[in-house]
Amino acid sequence: MPSLELKIPPPVVGLACAASMWFLSRVTPALDIPSATRIAGSIVIALIGAALDLSGLARFLRAKTTVNPLKPAKTTALVTSGVYRITRNPMYVGMLLMLIAWTLFLAAPLAIAGPLLFFAWIGRFQIAPEERVLGALFENDYAAYRQQVRRWL
Repeated sequence: MPSLELKIPPPVVGLACAASMWFLSRVTPALDIPSATRIAGSIVIALIGAALDLSGLARFLRAKTTVNPLKPAKTTALVTSGVYRITRNPMYVGMLLMLIAWTLFLAAPLAIAGPLLFFAWIGRFQIAPEERVLGALFENDYAAYRQQVRRWL
């Protein structure tokens, strides 16, 4: 379904997943996890996710390339330093971790559907088309980068 590629901003996809998770947590039984454990774990995971997200964003801004995920053809630099040495998609990994943190906070088993849906959607409708564009723009440099650094982690 190429018509859905690069159409919905990833933060909107993440928010839709988070809202769906909240709804699922309200209509299904919760796990009995102590509040302190749930909250502390959620905060730690969310902070790691936010740090990855913001670190990736900062690298893009430092390179003076587009941060608009719907317009990868406007990319002017291939960013491979900093957090981009461990993942090609730190902003998406960060969002995924924040959804995982939300899952833990909600303590609803079915809420895990949110991060799984985000992972699948972003991989198919965001990352795959971005990679095609970057491959066309940066050819051998991007091919070499893909060989060295994983898509997620």
